[in-house]
Amino acid sequence: MKYDPNEVERPLSHSPFKALTVPRPIGWLSSVSEDGVENIAPYSQWQNLTFDPPMVMFAANQYPDGRRKDTVVNAEKTGWFVWNMATWDLRESVNISAMALPPGENEFDRLDVTKQTADLSPAPMVAESPFHYECKYLTTHRLPGKSNVGTIDVVYATVERIHLNEKYLTDDGRVDITAVQPIARMGYFDYTVVTDTFEMRVPGADADAQAGLDGNPQ
Repeated sequence: MKYDPNEVERPLSHSPFKALTVPRPIGWLSSVSEDGVENIAPYSQWQNLTFDPPMVMFAANQYPDGRRKDTVVNAEKTGWFVWNMATWDLRESVNISAMALPPGENEFDRLDVTKQTADLSPAPMVAESPFHYECKYLTTHRLPGKSNVGTIDVVYATVERIHLNEKYLTDDGRVDITAVQPIARMGYFDYTVVTDTFEMRVPGADADAQAGLDGNPQ
Protein backbone atom coordinates (compact mmCIF):
# COMPACT_ATOMS: atom_id res chain seq x y z
CA MET A 1 0.00 0.00 0.00
CA LYS A 2 1.19 3.51 -0.79
CA TYR A 3 -0.46 6.87 -1.26
CA ASP A 4 0.14 10.62 -1.41
CA PRO A 5 -0.53 12.04 2.08
CA ASN A 6 -1.59 15.34 0.50
CA GLU A 7 -4.53 13.72 -1.26
CA VAL A 8 -7.98 13.96 0.29
CA GLU A 9 -8.80 10.34 -0.45
CA ARG A 10 -6.79 7.97 1.74
CA PRO A 11 -6.80 4.16 1.86
CA LEU A 12 -6.91 4.18 5.68
CA SER A 13 -9.52 5.66 7.99
CA HIS A 14 -6.75 7.22 10.14
CA SER A 15 -3.59 8.89 8.85
CA PRO A 16 -0.46 6.87 9.71
CA PHE A 17 1.88 9.89 9.60
CA LYS A 18 2.04 10.63 13.33
CA ALA A 19 1.79 6.93 14.12
CA LEU A 20 5.04 6.28 12.25
CA THR A 21 7.15 9.12 13.65
CA VAL A 22 7.34 7.50 17.08
CA PRO A 23 7.99 7.56 19.92
CA ARG A 24 8.02 11.34 20.22
CA PRO A 25 9.34 12.97 23.43
CA ILE A 26 6.87 15.24 25.18
CA GLY A 27 7.69 18.85 25.85
CA TRP A 28 5.60 19.52 28.96
CA LEU A 29 6.16 23.25 28.93
CA SER A 30 5.26 25.74 31.63
CA SER A 31 5.26 29.46 31.01
CA VAL A 32 3.69 32.68 32.25
CA SER A 33 2.10 35.57 30.40
CA GLU A 34 3.08 39.23 30.64
CA ASP A 35 0.07 39.66 32.94
CA GLY A 36 1.24 36.87 35.25
CA VAL A 37 -1.17 34.13 34.10
CA GLU A 38 0.55 30.75 34.39
CA ASN A 39 0.27 28.13 31.67
CA ILE A 40 1.36 24.53 31.16
CA ALA A 41 0.78 22.32 28.11
CA PRO A 42 2.30 19.23 26.46
CA TYR A 43 3.89 19.39 23.01
CA SER A 44 4.78 16.18 21.20
CA GLN A 45 6.74 18.03 18.52
CA TRP A 46 9.64 18.76 20.88
CA GLN A 47 13.33 17.94 20.57
CA ASN A 48 16.89 18.90 21.46
CA LEU A 49 18.95 20.47 18.66
CA THR A 50 22.56 20.49 19.84
CA PHE A 51 24.56 20.27 23.05
CA ASP A 52 27.21 22.98 22.69
CA PRO A 53 25.41 25.12 23.74
CA PRO A 54 22.37 23.06 24.73
CA MET A 55 19.48 24.12 22.49
CA VAL A 56 15.89 22.87 22.17
CA MET A 57 12.89 23.48 19.95
CA PHE A 58 9.17 22.83 19.89
CA ALA A 59 6.57 23.23 17.18
CA ALA A 60 3.08 24.44 18.10
CA ASN A 61 0.17 24.19 15.69
CA GLN A 62 -2.27 27.07 15.70
CA TYR A 63 -5.87 26.61 16.78
CA PRO A 64 -8.47 26.19 14.00
CA ASP A 65 -9.55 29.82 14.50
CA GLY A 66 -5.98 31.02 13.88
CA ARG A 67 -5.04 31.77 17.49
CA ARG A 68 -1.45 31.00 18.45
CA LYS A 69 -0.67 28.77 21.43
CA ASP A 70 -0.21 30.53 24.78
CA THR A 71 3.20 28.90 25.30
CA VAL A 72 4.52 30.52 22.12
CA VAL A 73 3.20 33.96 22.98
CA ASN A 74 4.42 33.71 26.57
CA ALA A 75 7.90 32.67 25.51
CA GLU A 76 8.12 35.54 23.04
CA LYS A 77 6.85 38.12 25.54
CA THR A 78 8.74 37.02 28.69
CA GLY A 79 11.77 35.36 27.10
CA TRP A 80 11.45 32.10 29.05
CA PHE A 81 9.69 28.76 29.44
CA VAL A 82 10.39 25.58 31.44
CA TRP A 83 10.47 21.98 30.24
CA ASN A 84 9.20 19.48 32.83
CA MET A 85 9.78 15.78 32.15
CA ALA A 86 6.46 13.99 31.62
CA THR A 87 6.47 10.68 33.49
CA TRP A 88 4.16 7.71 34.05
CA ASP A 89 3.20 8.99 37.50
CA LEU A 90 2.29 12.40 36.05
CA ARG A 91 0.43 11.11 32.99
CA GLU A 92 -3.04 12.22 34.14
CA SER A 93 -1.87 15.77 34.82
CA VAL A 94 -0.09 15.85 31.46
CA ASN A 95 -3.32 14.79 29.75
CA ILE A 96 -5.48 17.34 31.59
CA SER A 97 -3.01 20.13 30.75
CA ALA A 98 -3.61 19.44 27.04
CA MET A 99 -7.10 20.93 27.30
CA ALA A 100 -7.68 24.01 25.17
CA LEU A 101 -8.52 26.74 27.69
CA PRO A 102 -9.00 30.50 27.19
CA PRO A 103 -5.76 32.54 27.56
CA GLY A 104 -6.86 33.94 30.94
CA GLU A 105 -7.25 30.53 32.59
CA ASN A 106 -4.45 28.86 34.56
CA GLU A 107 -4.01 25.15 33.74
CA PHE A 108 -2.21 24.62 37.04
CA ASP A 109 -5.54 25.21 38.83
CA ARG A 110 -6.84 21.96 37.30
CA LEU A 111 -3.78 19.82 38.07
CA ASP A 112 -2.88 17.82 41.16
CA VAL A 113 0.73 19.00 41.16
CA THR A 114 2.93 21.28 43.25
CA LYS A 115 4.33 24.44 41.75
CA GLN A 116 8.02 25.14 42.32
CA THR A 117 9.81 28.42 41.71
CA ALA A 118 12.43 28.35 38.97
CA ASP A 119 15.83 29.97 39.40
CA LEU A 120 15.95 32.06 36.23
CA SER A 121 12.58 31.78 34.54
CA PRO A 122 9.42 33.53 35.76
CA ALA A 123 7.51 30.35 34.85
CA PRO A 124 6.75 27.81 37.60
CA MET A 125 8.07 24.25 37.49
CA VAL A 126 6.23 21.03 38.36
CA ALA A 127 7.85 19.91 41.61
CA GLU A 128 6.85 16.26 41.10
CA SER A 129 8.66 16.13 37.77
CA PRO A 130 12.18 14.73 38.29
CA PHE A 131 14.00 16.84 35.69
CA HIS A 132 13.61 20.36 34.31
CA TYR A 133 15.20 22.68 31.76
CA GLU A 134 14.95 26.43 32.18
CA CYS A 135 14.81 27.58 28.55
CA LYS A 136 15.69 31.06 27.30
CA TYR A 137 13.79 32.08 24.20
CA LEU A 138 15.78 32.68 21.01
CA THR A 139 13.45 33.01 18.03
CA THR A 140 10.28 31.79 16.35
CA HIS A 141 10.07 30.44 12.80
CA ARG A 142 6.53 30.44 11.41
CA LEU A 143 5.72 27.84 8.78
CA PRO A 144 2.42 28.28 6.92
CA GLY A 145 0.22 25.23 6.51
CA LYS A 146 -2.69 24.52 4.20
CA SER A 147 -5.06 25.53 6.99
CA ASN A 148 -4.99 27.51 10.23
CA VAL A 149 -4.42 24.37 12.28
CA GLY A 150 -1.69 23.29 9.86
CA THR A 151 0.28 26.48 10.40
CA ILE A 152 2.97 26.14 13.07
CA ASP A 153 5.27 28.24 15.20
CA VAL A 154 8.67 26.60 15.65
CA VAL A 155 10.24 28.03 18.79
CA TYR A 156 13.97 27.80 19.50
CA ALA A 157 15.61 28.28 22.91
CA THR A 158 18.81 27.69 24.81
CA VAL A 159 18.87 25.66 28.02
CA GLU A 160 20.27 27.92 30.72
CA ARG A 161 19.77 25.70 33.77
CA ILE A 162 19.08 22.00 34.34
CA HIS A 163 17.41 20.71 37.50
CA LEU A 164 18.01 17.07 38.52
CA ASN A 165 16.32 15.11 41.27
CA GLU A 166 19.30 13.16 42.64
CA LYS A 167 16.98 10.31 43.60
CA TYR A 168 16.93 9.37 39.91
CA LEU A 169 20.69 9.44 39.31
CA THR A 170 22.89 6.35 39.37
CA ASP A 171 26.06 6.06 41.46
CA ASP A 172 28.20 6.67 38.36
CA GLY A 173 26.37 9.92 37.54
CA ARG A 174 23.87 8.84 34.88
CA VAL A 175 20.15 9.50 34.63
CA ASP A 176 18.19 6.39 35.67
CA ILE A 177 15.55 6.54 32.96
CA THR A 178 13.88 3.24 33.84
CA ALA A 179 13.27 4.50 37.37
CA VAL A 180 11.73 7.72 36.08
CA GLN A 181 9.58 6.06 33.38
CA PRO A 182 9.10 8.99 31.00
CA ILE A 183 6.13 8.81 28.68
CA ALA A 184 6.22 9.51 24.95
CA ARG A 185 3.61 10.27 22.31
CA MET A 186 2.58 7.68 19.78
CA GLY A 187 -0.09 7.98 17.08
CA TYR A 188 -3.83 8.45 17.51
CA PHE A 189 -4.64 8.67 21.27
CA ASP A 190 -1.76 6.36 22.22
CA TYR A 191 1.25 6.87 24.46
CA THR A 192 4.13 4.64 25.52
CA VAL A 193 6.39 4.51 28.58
CA VAL A 194 10.11 3.76 28.85
CA THR A 195 10.55 0.77 31.13
CA ASP A 196 13.85 -0.69 29.91
CA THR A 197 16.89 0.31 27.89
CA PHE A 198 19.84 -1.36 26.15
CA GLU A 199 23.28 -0.08 25.21
CA MET A 200 25.13 -0.25 21.88
CA ARG A 201 28.58 1.22 21.31
CA VAL A 202 29.66 2.25 17.81
CA PRO A 203 32.43 -0.15 16.69
CA GLY A 204 35.77 1.61 16.49
CA ALA A 205 34.41 4.94 17.75
CA ASP A 206 37.30 7.18 18.78
CA ALA A 207 37.38 9.48 21.79
CA ASP A 208 35.99 12.48 19.88
CA ALA A 209 33.04 10.48 18.57
CA GLN A 210 32.37 9.10 22.04
CA ALA A 211 32.39 12.59 23.50
CA GLY A 212 29.75 13.60 20.97
CA LEU A 213 27.58 10.62 21.86
CA ASP A 214 27.87 11.54 25.54
CA GLY A 215 27.00 15.16 24.72
CA ASN A 216 30.24 16.58 26.10
CA PRO A 217 31.45 19.82 24.47
CA GLN A 218 35.02 19.80 23.22
